Amino acid sequence: MNVSPIGIISVQELSQKLRVPHCQLIDVREPEELELARLPGFQNFPTSQFATWYPTIAQTLDRHQETLVLCHHGIRSAQVCEVLVHLGFTNVKNIQGGIHAYALEIDPSVGKY
Repeated sequence: MNVSPIGIISVQELSQKLRVPHCQLIDVREPEELELARLPGFQNFPTSQFATWYPTIAQTLDRHQETLVLCHHGIRSAQVCEVLVHLGFTNVKNIQGGIHAYALEIDPSVGKY
């Protein structure tokens, strides 16, 4: 049985980590989505611009630092997590449920769409 090197983090765990951020935070949603809802501290690497950021992301970010990846529901972020692992990132976690779950379970002031 293969075990994926990608971890999963709940929005509750994310909420704790955002209090004292010590990890890399990536949001893979599109700029239009960021206008509707966003969390502080996240760098935006939109999936539609993959060809632009893919060649340099391993030089832009620390491949060994904990890296949390966010999207709307957790699908696109899971795909980007796979790409990051392929590029040699060693501590990648997908945020389960995405920003939608964060808005529902943690902070209702975060926009829902």
